[in-house]
Amino acid sequence: MRIKCCGITRPEDARYAEACGADAIGVVIFSPTSKRSVTPERAREIFDAVGPFTTTVAVSHTASPEDLEAILALQPDALQISHPFVFREKPRVTLIRVIGRNDPLPTDCDAIIVDESHGSGKNFDLSHARETVQKTTLPVILAGGLTPENVADAIRQVHPYAVDVASGIETAPGIKDHKKIAAFIAAARKGIL
Repeated sequence: MRIKCCGITRPEDARYAEACGADAIGVVIFSPTSKRSVTPERAREIFDAVGPFTTTVAVSHTASPEDLEAILALQPDALQISHPFVFREKPRVTLIRVIGRNDPLPTDCDAIIVDESHGSGKNFDLSHARETVQKTTLPVILAGGLTPENVADAIRQVHPYAVDVASGIETAPGIKDHKKIAAFIAAARKGIL
């Protein structure tokens, strides 16, 4: 099971998540309505805080091609977007598309994240998530309302490729709780036993 800790706003939280076994860290950028959105400079600091085997994911809800160019200039390992950009040429990063319940399954990406929450903690739709896993050959990442208490059961029921957590490991939006990070990662690992 792969685990992404998302909405990271501080380098020390990225380092801690990595030390606990997170496979990826997500940094929200060019998403002004998000309390977790950081500047490109801060995103670079956070990305630089982790080692080469931890995947860095730039997460954005922007609809601006210029913002997208600025994000790609940071050279993240992956780009997670919710806007249905149509690319003439696929970006040279892993492309993760966010879908909700009524969205069509994309085929122009490397993975799909099932999430209507966008970091708000709104619970995922279990039936939709399972259906998505069954309908696509792309890796499916489960997000939305995951916590240390429910992640193992969610993994057993949905069988996603990965899980993604933001609010479930926080004391406030963007401020990660190190005990919750460790508990989430331990619980997610138990979910695959």
